[in-house]
Amino acid sequence: MVQIGYTLMSEQTPARELVDYAAAAERIGFDYAVISDHYFPWLEEMGHSPYCWSVLGAAAQVTERLPLMTYVTCPIMRYHPAVVAQKAATMGVLSNGRFTLGLGAGENLNEHVIGEGWPPVDTRHRMFAEAVQIIRKLFSGEYVTHQGEFYDVDSAKLYDLPERQVPIGIAASGGQSAELAAEYGDLLVVNEPMPEVVRQFNAAGGEGKPVYGQLALSYDTDAEAAKERAHRLWRWSSAGGWKVMAELPGPVNFAAATGTVRPDDVAQSVPCGADVDAVVQAVKQFADAGYTHVALVQIGHDQQQSFFDWAEKDLLPALRNL
Repeated sequence: MVQIGYTLMSEQTPARELVDYAAAAERIGFDYAVISDHYFPWLEEMGHSPYCWSVLGAAAQVTERLPLMTYVTCPIMRYHPAVVAQKAATMGVLSNGRFTLGLGAGENLNEHVIGEGWPPVDTRHRMFAEAVQIIRKLFSGEYVTHQGEFYDVDSAKLYDLPERQVPIGIAASGGQSAELAAEYGDLLVVNEPMPEVVRQFNAAGGEGKPVYGQLALSYDTDAEAAKERAHRLWRWSSAGGWKVMAELPGPVNFAAATGTVRPDDVAQSVPCGADVDAVVQAVKQFADAGYTHVALVQIGHDQQQSFFDWAEKDLLPALRNL
């Protein structure tokens, strides 16, 4: 059975409400929760982007059973990998072993803030591989000294470690990153149903490891209002695929790149309205592609309570039958 998660979408939600939503997600029966780790929202209309690690610490204290996960953290520029390791280990302790560190090679949108420029994709992948290796070494609890191509670590050691080592998830969008995920990750993260990436991951040694995906939806009893909201807040996802999206530096650029996207275009990939079967069929595409976990994103933070009510009463029971 596919595990159904809830996405704490920090780009559209104030920090305090994200903590409340984590508690609500546990209460109504979601299997786990993931949170985005951004410096900027995708679009100005989304309006938020709190520091996810502070939110995670608070979420760990208002939940008891709900697994938590970053979806995903970039350890190559804005954060040094040694600092990521410390943050993740602390979350493992605070959550009593309920935390998974999801990692990815990042986007210009969030990493340009440190003023170091945005490296080409092949360089980013090499940086990412080195960063993951450093994090893995630090999770051992031993002293780590490292002099690499991109990072130096001088006698670092983590003193607060959870009883169970924090699992690492690695985001992939193609063959190179799928192989990296199989080699260094405990699980694979791919947003869309991409069976070819799952096959590449399995062939490279990832067979049997969990595969995580994410589905955006716009719940509303008024289907047209749901479609309008999805277009207003989620059209960034139609910016031309990940190779384009990873390069755009700011919300204004995502707005420009999606200026011709229509509401009907967004609705082709985002279930809009209150049709349970539409969401079930969308999740089934992930299941058929070999995914074990799918996190749902409700578009629009002002509709979260209505979404929770619908999910508890209608949606989650239907998804349990998948």
